[in-house]
Amino acid sequence: MSFRKKFTPRKKFCRFCADKELPLDYKRIDILRDFVTERGKIIARRITGTCAKHQRSLTTEIKRSRQMALLFYTTVHSTDVKKKTV
Repeated sequence: MSFRKKFTPRKKFCRFCADKELPLDYKRIDILRDFVTERGKIIARRITGTCAKHQRSLTTEIKRSRQMALLFYTTVHSTDVKKKTV
């Protein structure tokens, strides 16, 4: 039998609990983009590591910024992606 080290995942932590000065606001697009995929989906908290309290408020702020047209809903609405014309 070989004695290999087993994979131990790194402990995830909430960015907003660790840094109390980090504002969670719909106007801070640079922060909110880290929690949205390029397709426009909100990333789950088990993947990002945010706590339940901050994930709920993060979801609300992402939806607010979408309403204000600061974030895109899907890739079709993104300015980065060009539509194919036939």
